[in-house]
Amino acid sequence: MNRKHFLSTLMTAGIGIPASKSLAAMGITGTSPSKEPQIPPYLKPGDIIGITCPAGYINREEVLPSLRIMERWEFNIRIGNTVGMRDYSFGGTDADRAKDLQAMLNDPNIKAIMCGRGGYGTARILDQLDFSRFQRHPKWIIGFSDITALHCHVNRHFGIATLHSKMCNSFPDDFNKAEPVVQDTIMSIYQALTGKKMQYTAPPDANNRKGTARGVLIGGNLSVIQSISGTDSEIDTNGKILFLEEVGEYLYNIDRMFNTLQRSHKLDNLAGLIIGGFNKIKPDDPGEEFGRTVYDIVMEKVKNFKYPVCFNFPSGHQKNNYALKCGMMHTLTVADDKVLLKE
Repeated sequence: MNRKHFLSTLMTAGIGIPASKSLAAMGITGTSPSKEPQIPPYLKPGDIIGITCPAGYINREEVLPSLRIMERWEFNIRIGNTVGMRDYSFGGTDADRAKDLQAMLNDPNIKAIMCGRGGYGTARILDQLDFSRFQRHPKWIIGFSDITALHCHVNRHFGIATLHSKMCNSFPDDFNKAEPVVQDTIMSIYQALTGKKMQYTAPPDANNRKGTARGVLIGGNLSVIQSISGTDSEIDTNGKILFLEEVGEYLYNIDRMFNTLQRSHKLDNLAGLIIGGFNKIKPDDPGEEFGRTVYDIVMEKVKNFKYPVCFNFPSGHQKNNYALKCGMMHTLTVADDKVLLKE
């Protein structure tokens, strides 16, 4: 795929829709949100980005490449207390991680919070957090994988945009020697944080379902989304463009998680569905073959709906994991020759 088609910035916003035509009449699925998404201030030179570990452990040496690159972007970096802290696989105890993240949520001088890595642990501390100051002074929360729980919680309760993207542990040691796709994905973080309007393309896929959708973009890691189902952080998918990614699962377990989404009606009223990377799928045990692909699983669950669906979007546990602004309005176009997601 041509890398220049993945990442570009738009200098104009919005899509002209004649007043005489509704979205449905134009073949565009989705509904307008009840209130406009709240966008945290975009960053400018000198702004502070905090680094914290609400999930897994990362040491100080491992965050240095990200620190060097973000300082090259002319941002100041504040390393949180949980960087280098460890409680087995966690970046400190639940109390440690909640305290560190809370301090960054409360500090009006910190304009963005980048999570050190994913792993597991974010959902364990969500109920300990107070978002009242964050609501008064919104800031960008950056991460993916386990950080999906935080994206979903913030979107559901506050309607504040967040950034689904690579974290500190994904920055290359030497940016200049990194593969072009790695450079592009890292630069997409900078572009998103500084207010560029983003658009991404993906190659056509025979399994895609064509159509155009407009809605708030929300989603992330499938297993995390399933794990917070029925909790105070449960994802709200009504009228939204949902994107999903996964790594290291058996096909039967992927089917089980999609079945949960189906039975909980999370797939009923989508504007559109984006399937990102589903990587490192575990092989079936001999004699226990599941007999269905990811394509089969997804399309079986959404066969009764008409919204557009696309596969192999550049998001997930992979090199081409681009920054996506969760909680913001997007348009998804799935056509014979391309897929376009446009802020």
